[in-house]
Amino acid sequence: MVKSADEERFSARSARETAESCAALALLAAGYVLQTFGIVDRGTALVIAGAVLAVLAEVLVLSRERALVRRLARAQCTAPVRQLVRDALLLGGLAGLGVARPGGPGGWLLPAVLGCWVLHFLCQSVAGAVRTRRRLPVVTRNIDASGLRPSAGPPGLFVRRGALRLTAVGALTTAGMAVSAGTGEPLWAQAVAVCCGAGLLAGTAYLATWLLPGKRVVGEEEALAWLDGWLAGYRPTVGLYFSGGNASAYQANMWLTTLAQLDGRPLIVLRERFMVQKIEATDVPILCVPKVAHLMRLEHSTLKVLLHPANSGKTSQVLRIPTLKHAFINHGESDKLSSCNPYAKAYDQVWVAGEAARERYALADIGVEDKDVVEVGRPQLASIEPTRARGAAGTHEAARTRGAAGAHEAARARPVAVADPRDFLTVLYAPTWEGWTDDPGNTSVLLAGEAIVTALLADPGVRLLYKPHPMTGSVDPRAGAADRRIRALIARAAEQRARERVREPNGGRADREALAALEAAARRLDELTRATFGPDADEVERMLRQPAPEPGRALAVAEATEAWEAAFWASLPAWEHQVVTGSRPAIFSCFNEADLLVSDVSSVVSDYLSSEKPYAVVNTSGLDEEDFRAAFPTVRAATILGPDGAGVPELLSAVRLPGGDLLAPARSALKARLLGPAEPPSLVRFNRAVLALAADAEAREERARRAAEHAELRPEYADVAGAADAADAADAADDMATEGGRNRSQALAEALGEDEGL
Repeated sequence: MVKSADEERFSARSARETAESCAALALLAAGYVLQTFGIVDRGTALVIAGAVLAVLAEVLVLSRERALVRRLARAQCTAPVRQLVRDALLLGGLAGLGVARPGGPGGWLLPAVLGCWVLHFLCQSVAGAVRTRRRLPVVTRNIDASGLRPSAGPPGLFVRRGALRLTAVGALTTAGMAVSAGTGEPLWAQAVAVCCGAGLLAGTAYLATWLLPGKRVVGEEEALAWLDGWLAGYRPTVGLYFSGGNASAYQANMWLTTLAQLDGRPLIVLRERFMVQKIEATDVPILCVPKVAHLMRLEHSTLKVLLHPANSGKTSQVLRIPTLKHAFINHGESDKLSSCNPYAKAYDQVWVAGEAARERYALADIGVEDKDVVEVGRPQLASIEPTRARGAAGTHEAARTRGAAGAHEAARARPVAVADPRDFLTVLYAPTWEGWTDDPGNTSVLLAGEAIVTALLADPGVRLLYKPHPMTGSVDPRAGAADRRIRALIARAAEQRARERVREPNGGRADREALAALEAAARRLDELTRATFGPDADEVERMLRQPAPEPGRALAVAEATEAWEAAFWASLPAWEHQVVTGSRPAIFSCFNEADLLVSDVSSVVSDYLSSEKPYAVVNTSGLDEEDFRAAFPTVRAATILGPDGAGVPELLSAVRLPGGDLLAPARSALKARLLGPAEPPSLVRFNRAVLALAADAEAREERARRAAEHAELRPEYADVAGAADAADAADAADDMATEGGRNRSQALAEALGEDEGL
């Protein structure tokens, strides 16, 4: 019954959206029809009503129906076309009413309106020229780009928002002409049209000043020369290379802290201009190089290693640079097929967390040789707090009355088992998304999500946190619909629980101290992360406003974020269900808040396992439990749930009852297999791997230099020594390559601390 109600609600919303689109089209068509009848019948009321109705349809309805606007644009019914039709019909109506009769007092109205159109298109042309001149071949952040002569950008109304500008002018001229139609006096329409034309002319002239030398940025050649100079001055050693879409920035953001802690001088290399602002707060310099020809300039820099958190079509372009070594570090490890993509063999090395991933690549047999797989652990997991023994009952809920600091300490001491029924068990349901493939069992949202959530909500001692993957529904709309139904289930359950606890002190809500702590933490975080530019700023102005930050800025943001997350959880009742979306609180913060995880076969499971707290995995693959555990090693220490929610009550009982958690030893052993040993720390191993790969790059460059010298000397003795010497030279080259291989292995062993003499 609940499911059918949610489906009906979703269908009703879809029907409402369709009805709104049809209403928008009806209003637009009605305006045109009324204006046409006004011309034919010379009816003042029809002319005015049609004009006003058409403008209202454009401003009040179409501005909110973006999908409809796109469909109209595909039919060549763009905003300028719609405005032109409205103006033409209105002028025809005024002519029929005798207000704008040629040769009369209103004869200048047509030239005035046409002048506004000419100035609009002139403004569009100048705006295009300004945008082209201000489009640099590189985009930077956290870099002093003063050598590129960046400047504040022009007003967005004139340089980018042409449709808004046209609609505003159209609304004003329509109002003036409507007044003239009603009064019979053309002066009103002429005055408004002239004023609009004057405004457009002034705005266009002001916009053109950005084409003058004083506001002009450097040209392409100068910008590329600046890039070469900056690379030579900064001397980067290791870079994070990333290319992707709007929703994929999290794949790079998860590596920012690790990158900043490496030895040397790190750099972030991006390919899409919009991605520069998608990267979260960091002190690491960010360099966006959209064109592959300009990207090749990295070959002549000191950069030796590029780390790749994701595969993309543009990855193959940077792999062509011979002076760089490339390591695939992925954005998470799981047993999904996508974690063993054949593309991985294109990299020099594949870095994995632990032994299980190495075996995964060997079993996949996709061309990745075992010697190229390096175990480095997962440095990002340092913030995930391990499980601890539970103290007195009620500690969890009582800690919430002590503000943000108390909540943070309570989180570190939070146990797993629930000894008292008054203490709620916090369950995190974090399913993955549907993926790009049709592999069965990618996400539980479609087949099992509602059943799992319903079973968890049925337990009065459970507090549910639901954090869906940010890309849920991006490929399969059915997954998005299921996600919305799950959110509706949780919202109703939260409302019901709030009504049940309304008689408690403060209505069961957090006290004022906790809320004040959250507000203070939010203000502090906003101060540190607030943009120093407006929404209309172009990329050149953003480069001006985002120079090299003060040292320690990223650390301050991290500390403020941690304080906000602690205050956020402290401000919530211990019993309140939550749907957690957006970048805050982060998934690792949800891990620390949870006592139990329910998820799918994904990197979420591997990461959560670092806490050694209980977890369950939903089996929607169609395999029986034995085959499911055999196929996916990460679930071998998990409780397996069926797609119908079977097993949830038993899971909760096992976690609550003392001695009921029988999988703790298995989780500890699996953690070591998946994530590697605790010592040396993952960050240390990761840093050693970077240094070793950089040494490998330098050794290869040295071999290439010697080979080039050999090729230059060879013609001098080839005629004298003949074929025998040539054969000796070939043997020497082979020996050099063999020795280089030994040096490479030795350098790697020393860097990783595996040499027997260390």
